[in-house]
Order: sequence, then C-alpha cells, then structure tokens
Amino acid sequence: MSRIGKKQISIPEGVTISVGNDNTVSVKGKKGELKQAIDRDIKVEVKDGHVSFSRPTDQIRHRAMHGLYRALVSNMIKGVTTGYQKRLELIGVGFKAANQGNVLDLSLGYSHNIIFEVPKEIKVVTAQEKGQNPTITLDGVDKQLLGQVAAKLRSLRKPEPYKGKGVRYVGEVVRKKAGKAAGK
Repeated sequence: MSRIGKKQISIPEGVTISVGNDNTVSVKGKKGELKQAIDRDIKVEVKDGHVSFSRPTDQIRHRAMHGLYRALVSNMIKGVTTGYQKRLELIGVGFKAANQGNVLDLSLGYSHNIIFEVPKEIKVVTAQEKGQNPTITLDGVDKQLLGQVAAKLRSLRKPEPYKGKGVRYVGEVVRKKAGKAAGK
C-alpha cells in the first residue's frame, strides 16, 4: 500500500468537504473554495471528521493515483485554512518591481519593462526597502497555481551563475562559478 495514500486526512474546524457524483472533491474554508476532479477508480470517503482514499487494485497506475489524490486534497485543505506564500527577490543593479492591483511592472535589465498580469486568485505585494533587494510576495490558496506563477516570474530572468543576478526565491542558494582566470 501507498504510505501516503493510506493516511487519513483530519478535517480542521471550519472546513467543509463534499464529494460530488462525478467524483469531484470540493473543499471550503475561511480563505476560499477549491475543487479537484478525482480519477473514477479512486474512492473518496468523508466520515467522522476524516477523509480517506482507497484504490481497487495494486496496479502501478492505481498506486500512483492513490497517493497523488490524497496529497492534492491535503494541500487543498491546508490552502483554504492557512494559505500559501511564495517570496521572490530581484538581485541586480536597477532591478525594480511595482504593482497596481494584480498587474506587475518589472524592470529586469531589458530594454523595456515587463508587464506581467497575475491571476486574480493570487494576491501580489511588492516591497522596496532602502539597502535591500526588491521583493515580490505572492499569496494564494491554490498551491499549484501559486508555484506556477512564481516559477514563471523566476523564468523571466533566471539567476546567472557568475554574479548571481536575476529573480530568485528568498533563501534560494545559487552556486556561483569562478569566472575567467586572470592573465599572467
């Protein structure tokens, strides 16, 4: 059995979970509502304040889906109760970030600024403190969407290995290369 798939998920206070006829799990909490379609072979059972998942056979596909959907629903429950946050920092001379609502205006050393529209489900905050690198903070309930948006922002100017300039996650360590050796 899948160790992850076997574990039951306890439902916290203030969270309601319902399973539809089309095997769609809906999770509602104080921060919002999320839905996830579950494979028809995986059975979802909600009772006594716990959610449990079961699979019909030990096929490789069923074993993979068993742990996957348990983890997805667990992340949904955490998302609607506490939410998720990703922080990015812009490292480089003249790199700036500003936002108006959910539209980010990024200056990343290219000839023109990059205008990036963040999905409405995610809240964006930019900060620029004197002596510190500009930071972008993304908050949301959907872990998958939040990670996808953060990865897209990072891909606009990945940290380069010689000086470390670029967009990186706060706390990310970038291995630096030794540049050219000095001549004799």
